[in-house]
Amino acid sequence: SKLAALFEHPLYNIPIPEVTEKDKLFVVNPMEKFSLRSSGSDEWVSSSKAETLLPTGKTAYDTYPTWLKFHVGINRYELYPRQDPLMPTLLRDLATQRIVSSVQKSGGTQLKLIMTFPNYGQALFKPMKQTRDQETPIDFFYFSDFERHNAEIAAFHLDRILDFRRIPPVSGRLVNITKEIRDITTDKKLAKTFFISPAGNVCFYGECSYYCSTEHALCGKPDRLEGSMAALLPDKTLAKRRSWRSPWRRSYHKSKKAEWELNPNYCAQVRETPPYDRGHRLLDLIDMTILDFLMGNMDRHHYETFEKFGNDTFLLHLDNGRGFGTHSRDEPSILAPLRQCCSIKKSTYLRLQLLATQPYRLSDLLREALATDPLAPVLAEPHLRALDRRLGKVLVAVGRCLAR
Repeated sequence: SKLAALFEHPLYNIPIPEVTEKDKLFVVNPMEKFSLRSSGSDEWVSSSKAETLLPTGKTAYDTYPTWLKFHVGINRYELYPRQDPLMPTLLRDLATQRIVSSVQKSGGTQLKLIMTFPNYGQALFKPMKQTRDQETPIDFFYFSDFERHNAEIAAFHLDRILDFRRIPPVSGRLVNITKEIRDITTDKKLAKTFFISPAGNVCFYGECSYYCSTEHALCGKPDRLEGSMAALLPDKTLAKRRSWRSPWRRSYHKSKKAEWELNPNYCAQVRETPPYDRGHRLLDLIDMTILDFLMGNMDRHHYETFEKFGNDTFLLHLDNGRGFGTHSRDEPSILAPLRQCCSIKKSTYLRLQLLATQPYRLSDLLREALATDPLAPVLAEPHLRALDRRLGKVLVAVGRCLAR
């Protein structure tokens, strides 16, 4: 296994700083039993009587469902550890646990559902909108592209291979539209949008601002539909998140250009603007830029951080559905932050160099990681080959900076 060898490599075993109590997202007393509210939300509350040991002889933590252990493990430095023993179980839960509720997630341009499991865990379901071998048409603007379920799955594994670990776990899943959405939804607006197509397939389209109409309906075969299931982050009432506008955000206009596209010295003013004027925030943003360039994702207008950790923490790489849309062409403008600032973390650069070598070729590693997903093959081969070509371009850009 190339993947196992990669995670054994010294560059993937650089220790994170010591995690103190204030560096944890949740401070949990291991002697205290936690119970789940039965409201169907993912809120968990301390039980009124703290029990030192449960009848089974296990500690309270042992009784937590996997999704809750994932939430408890989040700290200032990482969303989950490198050698996370929970990960295989968490991915399996996302793919197999019984769905007891499915409602539409509000907001956004495209249909997404929130699925709830019997243990109160929740996942964000993004349904399949296009096949593996379809490319985004060349005349499409980035903001009118579809969100791809397989891009969400591949992004999670790519982020892990790059050792960023800033994307919540995602698994593919085959869902039965009738039994697992239509028959159990309490969402009246969603329920009204189900119909049977002329081909006899079960379809629905939901309510949203852009792609929710009979022309863009999601149809099963006859009621089986592929999608991505992403583990939800802790409820915002329990762990507030701050949303930051990316300085290299695109204009989202058909003819206007953003300032960074017109001003070659744009990075100088970013460096003087908090929070990019100190710490590692700018370098973290450049990490995200590299991830986006490898995937071909032009839709990174915002990013988030956990409020508790202030400015000294990692960035969450959420919403990656517009990646992996094209393999035949690369989008150099995504690398603008790297090219304009000529800065990169040494650890990121060394890992990128490693992933360009034969024993640890990036495409081979991602192919191996995706082979275990229930929807494998997740990416068409040309997308995997494009990764190696794009990685070469990132290294050339860093080389030019070093020469300068």
